[in-house]
Amino acid sequence: MTLSPARVPATGVRRLTTTLYGYAFLDDFVLLYPVYALLFADTGMSLWQISSLFALWSITSVVLEVPSGAWADAMSRRRLLWIGPLLTAAGFALWVIVPSYWAFAVGFVLWGAGGALGSGALEALVYDELDRLGAAGRYARVMGRARAARLVGTVASLGLAGPVFAQGGYAAVGAASFLACVLTAVTATRFPEHRVRPDDAGDNWATTLRTGLAEVRGDRSVRGALLLIPAVAAVWGALDEYTPLLVRDIGVAEATVPYLIMLIWAGVTVGSLLTGPAERLGPAGLAALLAGAALALAVGAAARSLAGIALVSLAFAGFQLAEVLADARLQHRIDESRRATLTSVASLGTELATVATFAVYALLGTDMAHSTVFAVLAVPYAVTALALARARAATARP
Repeated sequence: MTLSPARVPATGVRRLTTTLYGYAFLDDFVLLYPVYALLFADTGMSLWQISSLFALWSITSVVLEVPSGAWADAMSRRRLLWIGPLLTAAGFALWVIVPSYWAFAVGFVLWGAGGALGSGALEALVYDELDRLGAAGRYARVMGRARAARLVGTVASLGLAGPVFAQGGYAAVGAASFLACVLTAVTATRFPEHRVRPDDAGDNWATTLRTGLAEVRGDRSVRGALLLIPAVAAVWGALDEYTPLLVRDIGVAEATVPYLIMLIWAGVTVGSLLTGPAERLGPAGLAALLAGAALALAVGAAARSLAGIALVSLAFAGFQLAEVLADARLQHRIDESRRATLTSVASLGTELATVATFAVYALLGTDMAHSTVFAVLAVPYAVTALALARARAATARP
């Protein structure tokens, strides 16, 4: 039977999105997430040693973020997407087989490298395959659903970690995490990839990196879209780490805190799923979204109540939605041959801005309540919204 032209793209999009959602779910379905800090402590690691492990993880991601994006533009992106989870799997295996400081350190380096290989490569592969099928306009909706799938994977792993740990301890949750990584790698091999790779034309990753950075310097619209991603993603990404402290300060019982955190993440999931209807938001609409989310964050945090936590959840939903839309704006503006490189540059900016936010939070939190710090850190979003509105007004002038 001959397929009609309308059905061929639909079939291709379905294969791509099904693979993407499965990959995203499995990539965050890691039962070690809620217990790996306990594993380190139970092995005898001091707080300083544990902190140094987290720092090593972050440093690895920062160092490899941009080179890995250039590699993804100079070779098969699908290959990097299945190699990355295997590196992470090897790290998890080390943790439970030979638990020691150096095994944990090597594991974090492998995990950081695995994450860096997928950062930029995934977005670039998905966008280019959708573009090939004439469906690039669906990118924001598809990536929003992929982020929702990641959140479901995280929540599922949190729910299963307790009973699995009770039955088999660290070995059991480690084995389950190793298996999830392997399944992630297997799923990645199912991604379609039809582009003509730059290495077929003689380019290498260093050339790709240079030309990508030249595009940022030479194109104001690309530069603005790239800078918008860390401006949207960094602050709320850092605040997420402090939400348990914010929730506890409203006076609820300790046992209630996880349920309110789940409420916040339910809002984030809803934000991911709303990207379809919000795809047509222009700069003015995105500015209004950020301004509204900033207001909800400031009022909700300052309220120090259950209703306030609901407003924080609403704010996080807005920030998640804005983050996906900002990524889509960047993808629409950059060339296919440098897509992964520039996406990784944006991710690097987000990571550095997130670290800076941690430092600001620590500085402000010395003398202020968590609710006050949350409210203060809503200000950068108001500033970003104002900048978007001014840029829109300047563009609209004759």
